[in-house]
Amino acid sequence: MRRLLHGLTHLNRGLERCLHWLLLALLFGFIALIVYQIVSRNLPLMPRLYWTEEFSRFAFQWMIMLGTAIGVLHADHFVLEAFPRGSRASLVTRWIRDLACLAVGLIFVIHGKDFALSGLRREATASGLSMIYVYSAFSVSGLLIVLFSAQRLLHALLDGVPRMEASLDTPDAVEEALEAHAGHGDELDPSLSSTDGRTP
Repeated sequence: MRRLLHGLTHLNRGLERCLHWLLLALLFGFIALIVYQIVSRNLPLMPRLYWTEEFSRFAFQWMIMLGTAIGVLHADHFVLEAFPRGSRASLVTRWIRDLACLAVGLIFVIHGKDFALSGLRREATASGLSMIYVYSAFSVSGLLIVLFSAQRLLHALLDGVPRMEASLDTPDAVEEALEAHAGHGDELDPSLSSTDGRTP
């Protein structure tokens, strides 16, 4: 099991690095296409390329789906904490959260395949691009979510949820500030306290 976790971690680290570069390229492409659309509408000398609107939309869709997968790996999605940290109920809900992400990833993979294949029969209006390149975003995102969720769950199973979260989760700036102040015995910044004057 430990070897499986090591291999999965190594694979996901490489995938995450590639995703960062791919997302950066998509973001720059998206911005360039939007800027071109704005400029070409105001400068008659520039040709109106109608496919730029489609490609900017497609890039945005891929950014959302790939960014969602990275968000699953580092628990950057929205989380509602209904129970105090460290309690058994909180631990159970964190397990449920990662299991739910795994289930959503599997749904994307299973049903996303048929959705992607349906794109073979459709083409984008302006560019003529086969829609399989757009529709496959769900399958790719689902596969990444499954891999990232599996790493989180296996890590939690072997080392415990707190150690897994300390290793993978994006640090919470507020929690870090509170811990730093508590460690030094400093007085808390009022902006870090709750509205009724009590600290969280």
